Amino acid sequence: MTASGMRVHKDTYLDSLLLMVTTVTMDERPGVSWAGAVMASPRGLEDLAAAGFSGSELDALGANDLVLAVRADDDETLEAALDAGRDAAFSERETSGGATEEKPPTSTAEAVRRTPGVDVAIVSVPGDYAALEAHHALTAGLHVLLFSDNVPLDEEVELKERAARLGLLVMGPGAGTAVLGGTGLGFANELRAEGGGAVGVVAAAGTGAQEVSALLDRWGVRVSQVIGVGGRDLSEAVGGRMAQLAVRALDADPGTSAVLLVSKPPSAGAAEAVLAECRDTAAVAVFLGLDDLEPPEGVRLSPTLEQGALAAAALTRASPPALTEGLRGRVAAAAERLDAGRTTVRGLFSGGTLCYEAQYVLESLLGPVYSNEPLRKDHGLPAPEGAHVLLDLGAEEYTQGRPHPMIDPSGRLEMLRATAEDPTIAVILLDVVIGHGSHEDPAGQIAPVCAELMADGGPQVVAYLLGTEADPQVYSRQRAVLEEAGCIVPETNARAAYAAAALVRREPELAEEGL
Repeated sequence: MTASGMRVHKDTYLDSLLLMVTTVTMDERPGVSWAGAVMASPRGLEDLAAAGFSGSELDALGANDLVLAVRADDDETLEAALDAGRDAAFSERETSGGATEEKPPTSTAEAVRRTPGVDVAIVSVPGDYAALEAHHALTAGLHVLLFSDNVPLDEEVELKERAARLGLLVMGPGAGTAVLGGTGLGFANELRAEGGGAVGVVAAAGTGAQEVSALLDRWGVRVSQVIGVGGRDLSEAVGGRMAQLAVRALDADPGTSAVLLVSKPPSAGAAEAVLAECRDTAAVAVFLGLDDLEPPEGVRLSPTLEQGALAAAALTRASPPALTEGLRGRVAAAAERLDAGRTTVRGLFSGGTLCYEAQYVLESLLGPVYSNEPLRKDHGLPAPEGAHVLLDLGAEEYTQGRPHPMIDPSGRLEMLRATAEDPTIAVILLDVVIGHGSHEDPAGQIAPVCAELMADGGPQVVAYLLGTEADPQVYSRQRAVLEEAGCIVPETNARAAYAAAALVRREPELAEEGL
């Protein structure tokens, strides 16, 4: 027996972050098989219909109406989950300023008048309305962190052309990460505030920005700023407009002694335009998948996030720790127990840039790797039988109507369990991302399932942990949980990919490749 139902809360607007929190609150309750908190916009109603929820009560709703939908084991569980969703939604609204003595501002301009000195606006509304709100913020003289996704490309170009004329940053769309003036926005890691020479990060890659800044922090290097410009910024259409502005800003910043550029596969023209802005400050660039670019004088190109972070650390005269200590031995021990028929890698990533980097490393050692977000255009899905497959579970097709896997790992856990049915898989490659905005205990959720899979001759789990010791989840604690479950936990995401290749080829020395 199953039960499903909906509740409508009229005139109850939640932004995308609060929708995620409310969805997770309902979805994590025992006996709930599906839950969603959506605004009744056309896109939201499509998501509900795709999940099997429809009805005449939805026809008259508008984009400011909240719908809570749940599928559960029985009516009692259903009602309890909907109650929990309601409580979470209204509690979060009050925490965010929805229930204050002073009436909340009704426009960006009014908000600026009430808070003089503010210089950044965070826009987190459905994509259909995001560009307009970002334009309002630019008119008010604010930089914009555009957290919203599903913003049309032509609107992004128009926004960034205008922002460039105004000398303002539009970070996004889909900009999930920034650390400005020591304050983390979106998904962000807790970074050290003191130290010597500092590295400024400009990234058209959310988890790419988190990866290099967390590595630098763990290596004792201060990060001055993390400016996430959105994954499409270095596309041919957008041309790197915001990355160019960000590089100029860091080049002029006396608190930044080196610049580290990171991008998902960019267009060559956009990459060259951005590199041309690297003038007085030493710079390192990681353009994943773009290997034949000639950098200008004073700029070093690195093929991976790992190598880019090492090069940037060297510019500050830092001394990173050994990245492979004990790794070869752990790989050798795991390889001995793998059945000869286990010859493929399956990656289940929450970070798109980490998925790209892993593809780059694995293809250099194992041949073609297939993905829903392929590094090479001809390596998309469906993959041929027996292929290596890496999935970016943070991509739109997996998050439509569902929270991002960094917030709610339940969807990834289901896919993780499903891999047990494939006897050809030698390695399951995972990223585990901690920090502000991420699940409060992702390792605690993932580790028990990993232990189950590895028992009785199952595949080896290689899990890269992205985070810092100062993060709320605490890096060392999360790492200990994963290692106690039997996971191999390398020092970097690239090192995890090298370890996976070493296991597939039964050549432990490959875990030390590329250094």
